[in-house]
Amino acid sequence: MLEILFLGTGASIPSRDRAMPCVAVRHGTDIVLFDCGEGTQRQMMISPFSFMKVKGIFITHMHGDHFLGLPGLLQTMGLSGRKDKLIVCGPEGLSAGLNAVLSVCEGRTDYEIEISELAPGDTKDLGGFSVSAFRTDHNVPSLGYRLSEKDSRGRFDRKKAAALGLRPGPDFAKLQDGESVGDVTPDMVIGPPRPGCSVVYSGDTAPCRELSDAAEGADVLIHESTYSGKESALASEHKHSTSVQAAETAKRCGCRALFLVHVSNRYDDRRTIEEEAKTVFGASAVPDDLDMYMISKDRIRSIDQ
Repeated sequence: MLEILFLGTGASIPSRDRAMPCVAVRHGTDIVLFDCGEGTQRQMMISPFSFMKVKGIFITHMHGDHFLGLPGLLQTMGLSGRKDKLIVCGPEGLSAGLNAVLSVCEGRTDYEIEISELAPGDTKDLGGFSVSAFRTDHNVPSLGYRLSEKDSRGRFDRKKAAALGLRPGPDFAKLQDGESVGDVTPDMVIGPPRPGCSVVYSGDTAPCRELSDAAEGADVLIHESTYSGKESALASEHKHSTSVQAAETAKRCGCRALFLVHVSNRYDDRRTIEEEAKTVFGASAVPDDLDMYMISKDRIRSIDQ
């Protein structure tokens, strides 16, 4: 099971209602952030998620609205007594940019920060899940990410085990640990592995094959929608996407749900963007800041905080 928290859903500049881009995904107690726009640390403070539980931060590109919240968040973690290592990943230029900002800022970060510049195809293993990078089509070096929850063990069939003469307790425990009991092997009473959930985050991009490949079969696609479907020429000029293009990608890739973020402030009524997408892909939504969703193989539902 995964939980998605939309910390910032705006584009380019903040508004009264929308902070800069940042999406948090939680698996168990571990949290990763995708992008880290200005105000991320404050958004986390008023959310159910703790920034001290952030295990990794994945920056899509070095435009300010996706990156400038990172130095402040790192320093706040330090001032709050963080000791655990933090993984910070992004495209070419991340290391030089982050180190330059931190070198002129006061504040201590007395914990290990592992900075990695990723190439398309690189994967970070974070325990119960992994995050893989793919190339996107923007006007600076940029990446998108696919978070994949690891498969869980198949269901143990207690009735079948009992029918085979096994006893609850030690016999059942051995089988669930992968050991045979007499002639009974684990595969005889344990079902196939249950696939984990997956979330794809586009960052800023024009529609591209690499994004479609990464989103194939994903449970959730979080896709930028800077422009409405009526402004595809403008979107193409600035290497962004429209609501309709995002919905077409979600439909083509067989995703279960589409969340549209990075919507331009030029649109007073964001619901028009949502309705455009829904004409192509019915399971589309434009989340508000601090909206939260639970993702499992059984369902995708909003969580009331």
